[in-house]
Amino acid sequence: MEFGWTEQQQAYRQRIRDFLDKTLPDDWDNIALHGPGSPQQTAYSKEFCPKLHAEGLFVPHWPEKFGGRGGDSWDHFILGEELWQVGEPRGAQYMSVNWIGPVLMRYGSPEQQAKFLPEILGGKVTWCQGFSEPSAGSDLAALRTHAEPVEGGYSVTGAKVWTSYAGLGDYCFLLARTSSDRKGGIVILLVDMDSPGIQVKDIPSVIGRGDIHEVFFDEVFVPADRLLGEIGQAWEIINFGLANERIGIPRYAFSEKMLHRAVERLKKDGRYNDPVIQDRLGRVLALCQAARLLVYKVIDERSKAKEPNAYGNLARWSVVRADQAVNDFMTEFMPDGLLGADPLQTAHHQRAIAAGIASGAAEIQLNLAARRHLNLPGDR
Repeated sequence: MEFGWTEQQQAYRQRIRDFLDKTLPDDWDNIALHGPGSPQQTAYSKEFCPKLHAEGLFVPHWPEKFGGRGGDSWDHFILGEELWQVGEPRGAQYMSVNWIGPVLMRYGSPEQQAKFLPEILGGKVTWCQGFSEPSAGSDLAALRTHAEPVEGGYSVTGAKVWTSYAGLGDYCFLLARTSSDRKGGIVILLVDMDSPGIQVKDIPSVIGRGDIHEVFFDEVFVPADRLLGEIGQAWEIINFGLANERIGIPRYAFSEKMLHRAVERLKKDGRYNDPVIQDRLGRVLALCQAARLLVYKVIDERSKAKEPNAYGNLARWSVVRADQAVNDFMTEFMPDGLLGADPLQTAHHQRAIAAGIASGAAEIQLNLAARRHLNLPGDR
């Protein structure tokens, strides 16, 4: 098996690095410190993403008819690695590119595609996903937010929690229920976040200001043309979207960068040859490499148009382990980085805390892998 990159892929990666070198501001580390959902990073993303698109690097994997370059899954993932390695200057907009857009291209009506896809390409809109609820987090099919059919659309009432980026979001990819049918009764609505009846409350946390919220819906009217897909098709769409989301964030790239920064500093401080540190470094680096290769397997299968499988869940679990192992190492051997000495280390620390929960709790990924890979009984 060939694990190397082609000359074309190496040149493409270098092109992205050159773009970042000339585009990111001198104070980028301090902007990244605030988190993808913060006012600071959201504002910068609306400057950065249009520049990225002008270079043909925002959606290289999208089909040409939708404004992309018709590239493959590897083009998409190389871009993601390089952007996450520096702290993700797309901010919350990575979500629009990674899975909101592809979902709309596959399941959206022509009118929905004509409205939302150009807005995403413009690089100035933020989406949030209305999935988890107080009584439906890990068990997503238990959601209770209700969409009552009314003349011309739906009236939505309910609550969502842990909703990333809702505070500054323009649209919500909302899951709601029209009947008691556990999965068949769910619908997906594309909701304007400035609709009357929506209230957003920030949840204070250590993972970055503005990243997570409670969202309340009080008889919010959603027009019928904002229903995504057919009635009864929502669960299929959700699985397609989550398959893209869960390995669409190459956190290990950021973690590996932080690990290499740690090595440079340990050498400078004369601590690199400590056998305890050497042992820990080797173990942590191995976890990063394992995560990378498992993710690459998923991307390879995606590039060959294979259906999503349990390797996506296994890769997600491995990424979480690598992220947290790097964070634990740096916290133990260079804690001053979290006391103001290194803003980027603080940003990584915050993201590592959320790694085991965001995009599906890590334990749930293990459950799904057990059912899908080991064929153990359970709800798939």
